[in-house]
Amino acid sequence: MEDALARFHQDRKRARDAGDPMAALCVLATVDGSGFPQARTLVLRDLHDRLALFMNATSPKVAQLQLGSAAICVYLPSIQIQYRCAVGLEAVDPAVVAESWHLRPPMPKTLDWFYTHVQPQSTRVASHDALHSQLGEFSLPDPLVAPHTAVGYYLTPTMIERLDLAMPTGLHDRIRWTRTSHGWQKDQLTP
Repeated sequence: MEDALARFHQDRKRARDAGDPMAALCVLATVDGSGFPQARTLVLRDLHDRLALFMNATSPKVAQLQLGSAAICVYLPSIQIQYRCAVGLEAVDPAVVAESWHLRPPMPKTLDWFYTHVQPQSTRVASHDALHSQLGEFSLPDPLVAPHTAVGYYLTPTMIERLDLAMPTGLHDRIRWTRTSHGWQKDQLTP
């Protein structure tokens, strides 16, 4: 039985080897409390042989994830392959989040603290310049550590769909794997 996750990791490696910047990203899709679809691009991490996303708990996407329904889409233009995955979520241990947080660039670290103590993520600001000014006046803690609002989620795919757009015949190859108690069930689909 073919392992869908192994295939996913192989394709991401091929894309990374080709210098594809999209190999590090995914589009996270959720539904808000009103049933309105939401989608945003995030960094898709490989953490302890699992897929993970990191974010700030003040973000509306965290509340949406807690509603229990999420999917990711990964498009790898260098190899013309798209993956769509329905995913289950599991919280990453806060100690692991804190350790990984130190790998973030300086501005996202500053923003995590700003979200926590000044203004939550995705809330309205007067202007980009006003936000920049507020951030310039904001003092970070010393020592610089992750705020309690830094969170992470492991993603456990329950369904993986792979669409290969680079077939020589022009007929796209579309496969869906569904996780069962016995492993992955593979189905060929019309594209």
